[in-house]
Amino acid sequence: MGSENEGIETICPYCGVGCGLTLQEGEEPGEVSLKPWFDAPVNEGALCIKGGASPQVVNHEDRLKTPLIREDGEFREATWEEALDLVVSELERIRDEHDPDAVGFFGSSKVMNEENYLLQKLARRYGTNNVDNCTRMCHASTVYTLRQSLGAGAMTNSMADLETHGDVYWVQGANPAEQHVIAHSNYFRRAVREGATLIQVDPHANKTSRDADIHLQLEPGTDIPLLNVVLKTILEEGLYDEDFVEERTRGFDHLEATLADFDAAAAADTCGVPLEDIQEAARIYAEADSAAIFTGMGMSQHACGVDNVQNEVNLALVTGNVGRPGTGVNPLRGQNNVQGTCDVGAMPNVLPGYQNVDDDEAREAIESVWGFEIPPEPGLTNVEVSNAIGDSVHGLYVMGENPVMSEPDALEVEKRIADLEFLVVQDIFMTDTAEFADVILPATSWAERGGTVTNTDRRVQRMRKVTDVPGNTRHDLDILCDVGTRLFGSGFDFDGPEAVFEELRAVCPIYHGMTYDRIGREGIQWPCYEPGDEGDQYLYADSFDTEDGLGVVRGVRHQAPDEVPDDEFPLVLTTARLEEHYNTGTMSTRSPTLRRKTPENFVDVHPTDAAKRGIEDGEYVVLRSRRGEIVLEANVTEDIKEGVVWTTPHFSDARANTLTNDVLDPLAKIPEYKAAAAEVEPVGEGGAPADD
Repeated sequence: MGSENEGIETICPYCGVGCGLTLQEGEEPGEVSLKPWFDAPVNEGALCIKGGASPQVVNHEDRLKTPLIREDGEFREATWEEALDLVVSELERIRDEHDPDAVGFFGSSKVMNEENYLLQKLARRYGTNNVDNCTRMCHASTVYTLRQSLGAGAMTNSMADLETHGDVYWVQGANPAEQHVIAHSNYFRRAVREGATLIQVDPHANKTSRDADIHLQLEPGTDIPLLNVVLKTILEEGLYDEDFVEERTRGFDHLEATLADFDAAAAADTCGVPLEDIQEAARIYAEADSAAIFTGMGMSQHACGVDNVQNEVNLALVTGNVGRPGTGVNPLRGQNNVQGTCDVGAMPNVLPGYQNVDDDEAREAIESVWGFEIPPEPGLTNVEVSNAIGDSVHGLYVMGENPVMSEPDALEVEKRIADLEFLVVQDIFMTDTAEFADVILPATSWAERGGTVTNTDRRVQRMRKVTDVPGNTRHDLDILCDVGTRLFGSGFDFDGPEAVFEELRAVCPIYHGMTYDRIGREGIQWPCYEPGDEGDQYLYADSFDTEDGLGVVRGVRHQAPDEVPDDEFPLVLTTARLEEHYNTGTMSTRSPTLRRKTPENFVDVHPTDAAKRGIEDGEYVVLRSRRGEIVLEANVTEDIKEGVVWTTPHFSDARANTLTNDVLDPLAKIPEYKAAAAEVEPVGEGGAPADD
């Protein structure tokens, strides 16, 4: 891991690519500097603007440095003993007065595998499966579909084999050039320069579009009809892999029946994309030797997110583009440990290793290690927990998450959070959610503790402590161990993250063959079932991890978004991330470098829509939906289609999730962030909309 003079090798805290970097402790307490880790396995020293600026938030002046307790509506400083006593007594009171399901536990993709593992164990020892994490807000539909249709809720392939073997990259609902920058520059763009073809499907033109050979700029919420045109073309022209379909899939007849009366020309009109462009893209994908699909939140964050991703699975299966290098269906995960947070069981329906909580055999095996009974019924998702506040939910334990910013229909979320009997927030900054807390527990940052994280292509990697921050902070792991021991007496006595990882290995089959020593500098990709296993660069070479070993094809039909434009709200609002910012902005907006690049939120408006409303480029506008309004700068641009507006979720003073719809996919329970009816108009005097 390098000598003290050379620095400490660790992993970037931002996106799911999992880039390695080297940190050195500075002269001031908590000060760190960065230099490249040139032989890091994922990025070979390269970093994006966020990674390069990551040390700026470690010793930020806004860091929480002592526990806080709310008294008479104000926060006062407290000792750890006071704060933890109150947390434990309130958790015990709520359980006694109501039941264990009266509390929800929110894990975080910004903390380590070991800490998320402890949080979900704590929740289940408390007596509830009401534990979830932010994957519910980003890739829950992807995880659900890939588990059901292929076997595992993760990338089927690896960046290295995709770059080496991929001939065609089909990128739908993702923008890796901005959201997974090093993956794009080190793998995708490099492959394109060497002859691979990049096809992007996205309502918004962006940096990925500029590298693409074909950009299919569809209307938000029309991914299913576009892919049905692709599939119809492949079936009609005999471009599918008949042998693969026959030998390794089931359900092809259902797809054929679904598309039998499908009108491709009408579907293309619905998408707003010329039919011949979609058909050309279909042929390029189907005729490639090896074609890979990359999917993002533009596909998953819909009320039909499960069906969206299923159609991507259909495309891969019918063309035989699974189970080989350079192929597959590959979700690009948003945060540096969103994959691991799911892997270790911080979800209401699965235990570590994606073992179903209602599977008696799996539950009993884990109970033999844990020494207590696990609730047998799936719990509530984080959005369901939020919606149940004041009804069946009365307490909330939030570690490293910010639901007031991240959940849709945020004004209603605020009202519900304020009605909680008890809220504890464990974080490094005073977030929008922490403002409502009864107790705030100050945690340490990514540079101040060690553990493991799992990147987007299933690589488990080690993060390492570099420095100590001044103040009375504690590691998330130590806080959870203390809370667990105070609540239950035993089962939470660990002397560090490696000890926790050893227990995780015992209950998580896909991690069982890993140890800290074997993870080392390179990392190991799961599944790694036995000691000595090297891990798998790609999955499903011989069979799928389904009940019968076959990949599941299932035809799906177009479902319009829950909200469609009308006279009051004639536009469609969609959202996405920027290269220089990150999710709710808790870290990135505190970075001077990143804030200089984009200091505030904005909305992209098509020139025709702007002209109709008298909106000039660069002026402030009011963006409204049925749930609220925000004021932000207008960016008049043809990057967005006429009738569509686009903004980002990163800025709390112009919070996009004030506007988004909280309707859920019925299976994955993910909200429909990507399509809501909206209107935009100039700001009048005093910040109000201008009169017509």
